[in-house]
Amino acid sequence: MSEHGIHHVTAYAGPAQRNLDFYTQVLGLRLVKKTVNFDDPGTYHLYYGDETGRPGTILTFFPFDNAASGRVGIGETQETAFRVPRASIGWWTHRLVEKGVLHEAPTHVFGEPVLRFRDPDGMMLALVGVEDAEEGAYAGDEVPAEHAIRGFHGVTLLLGEAEKTAAILTGVLGFHETAREGSSIRFGSGAGQGGFVTLRAVGGFLRGRPGAGSVHHIAFRAADDAVQEAMARTLTETHGLVVTEQRDRQYFRSIYFREPGGVLFEIATDIPGFAVDEPVETLGRALKLPPFLEAHRAQIEEVLPKVA
Repeated sequence: MSEHGIHHVTAYAGPAQRNLDFYTQVLGLRLVKKTVNFDDPGTYHLYYGDETGRPGTILTFFPFDNAASGRVGIGETQETAFRVPRASIGWWTHRLVEKGVLHEAPTHVFGEPVLRFRDPDGMMLALVGVEDAEEGAYAGDEVPAEHAIRGFHGVTLLLGEAEKTAAILTGVLGFHETAREGSSIRFGSGAGQGGFVTLRAVGGFLRGRPGAGSVHHIAFRAADDAVQEAMARTLTETHGLVVTEQRDRQYFRSIYFREPGGVLFEIATDIPGFAVDEPVETLGRALKLPPFLEAHRAQIEEVLPKVA
């Protein structure tokens, strides 16, 4: 399998308990890590994914009880899509109806069945039916394994123009153009989970506004530090972009930059993974803090809302 592709997607959300209930109970994802925003430790950082939180399956949130709603626009992620078996689109349509989830009628995009819906904060999501859905999906209490989400399919970015962003995808992040449909250009990495990025160039549309239901950043995979460093060098030397220093996020190491269309991109290492500080069997149960925050655990736990 390709080591390129999406590593994770991070978004803003409203109340933490509502977010947790929707993604674990309605969508059947696993809470693989309950920690805090390392830059704002009074806020949770919740990670959802498959059994072990493999790269390409991880959707993360910064939840705020009184967060204002975001607005999708230029320089933002328009849609985050998950993979499911093609034959499961009907099952998921019935489930969204049963759970009262706002959704659209199934349609086809790039020849694949797509079921679009929104989470409780209005974040645009989609389920894409694929023929070669990977085995080993995480099955929650209400979602049987044969219908379970198989990680990300990809993301759709809303841009003023696509050319310079496309150059980053193809020249740095390991993607190549695979198809065009209307104003949309799809790029693939060859990965299963998280293998597609679609660019929609819409000219002078309104710029996005961050808030609940909006995506904060898209993270792309680097196998290790050396690969990440080489990618950073290409970004600066070939594309003239400003890249941050490496930041240790405990479960991966990251660099950040604004791609030419305005979307915040991250490059995250595949290593060390989410089992570095707790066993796979108990992932997500306890609040985990990085060493530099452990001395402040009592104060942090006092501020954070209770979730179960």
